[in-house]
Amino acid sequence: MSRVQLMFSTTRHAFSTLIRAATWSRWSHVALVAGPHVIEAVALGGVQQVSKAHAIQRASDFRIVDLPAANPQAIIAAARSQIGKPYDWTAIAGLGLHRDWQEDDSWFCSELIAWAAAEAGESWFRCEALRRVTPQHLWMLPPHQEMCGTAI
Repeated sequence: MSRVQLMFSTTRHAFSTLIRAATWSRWSHVALVAGPHVIEAVALGGVQQVSKAHAIQRASDFRIVDLPAANPQAIIAAARSQIGKPYDWTAIAGLGLHRDWQEDDSWFCSELIAWAAAEAGESWFRCEALRRVTPQHLWMLPPHQEMCGTAI
């Protein structure tokens, strides 16, 4: 079976600390690796594609994990189709308050990844949970291989 790569990361910023505390996770962010780039949803930029080197540089810690996927290119294409969409601030508030406040045309990092996988036919999560997936939920999926790294 083919594989798709996810890059989990954290920074030393207060927002990162808050996300990690609220989701009981080591990681505050997850991005989809697309060759030398990552596709991600970030608070001040929405859905964007940046170089993998840039994503690693801004992280205080990161891991790249391989997950099994029948069609990794379809996952990447689905995520890429959302570039330019805004960050889903209401969903972030809803996660903390246990409410379904997701916007249909905006994303936070892990909901983008879960949605893109579902669009490509991967059943990582139940349909009703796609808009509430956190980096920790993706981290708990069984990996094929993990590549460790700590940013300087």
